[in-house]
Parts: sequence; structure tokens; C-alpha cells
Amino acid sequence: MLQRIEEDQKLVKQVLNGNTKAYAKLFTRYKDAIYFLILKMVINKSDTEDLTYETFDKALRNIEQYNFKFAFSTWLFRIAENTGIDFLRKRKNNHITIETSNDDDMEFVIGEDSIQSSVLNPEEVMIREQQIILMQSLLEQLKPKYKKLIELRYFKDYSYEEIAAELNIPIGTVKTLLHRAKSALGKLIAQ
Repeated sequence: MLQRIEEDQKLVKQVLNGNTKAYAKLFTRYKDAIYFLILKMVINKSDTEDLTYETFDKALRNIEQYNFKFAFSTWLFRIAENTGIDFLRKRKNNHITIETSNDDDMEFVIGEDSIQSSVLNPEEVMIREQQIILMQSLLEQLKPKYKKLIELRYFKDYSYEEIAAELNIPIGTVKTLLHRAKSALGKLIAQ
């Protein structure tokens, strides 16, 4: 983990000196993790792809603000989270996106003056239930330790510290295993 942080910081220094290949290496290293982080927030695949690239664009434009006291990945994930949150705020009550089975997204724009209900209609309830069933079946295909990590982090909303305490492992190990679990889950979703 420490070696990865040091490698990232060397690459950031190269980027600050104008080396675009170094930035490409950082992009390749973190694009999947950023993609799945944002996908968890916005659910829509095409929006997630756009927001992933937007995250890296923001990081590149603001790379001089990176603080070398912290891991580059922490800084990058914070940018991704903020990008996703900003996107959701802008879209709130204005758009509904429906993902179809052939990966073509259909988007419907609802007027600003539309009345929005906080209660899901029966169709939305059924869709949510189907998504939960699908996610549970995918989780069952993961290794037990990965399944447990995903459940604690995303279903029970545990912090890294709480997961580390629950499983009696170091926080760095939690982060590493969680990254691997998300990658494994992403591969299952892609299939």
C-alpha cells in the first residue's frame, strides 16, 4: 500500500512537470475504481462514464492543489464523490433515466414545476426489488470475504474504521480487499 502511494506521488510530480504519460498511468490505475464508485451513486452507465472522465479532467486541472501528505487515491476519490453529488443535485427532480437491457439509456425530462412524490409507485417498487434480487445473486457469486466487505460498506454503511474493527483487520487491508471486491463485482456486473 505504501509503495503504491509513493508510486502515485512520483507520477503526480511527473504530471506537474508536464508528463502526460504519467497522468495516463494514473488514469489507467484508478479508472475502474472511480467508475464503480460513481456507478454506485448515479446507477446509470452512460452518466457514470461521463462523470468518470469528468473526475479525471477535474483532477488534472487542479493537480497543483493535491497535498502530498495524503494518498493521491484519497484525493481522487473525494473529487469523484463530489462530482457525483453535484451531478445528482443538478438532476434532482428534473430527469428520470431508465436503463434498458441493451445498454441504451432512455431519458425523460420532467418540468421544474412537476409535482414529485417521495413515495415510490408500484412499478418503481418492483424495479427496486428486482435490482436488489439481482445484486444479491451477484453477491452470492463473490468470495465470502468480498461479500462480507460489500455488505458492511454499502448495505450497512460502515466506515472503513468500523469494518476494520468488525473484521479485526487493519484499515489498509480493508481498503485493499474492498477494492478487489468491487473489481470482482464489477466483472460480474459486466457479464
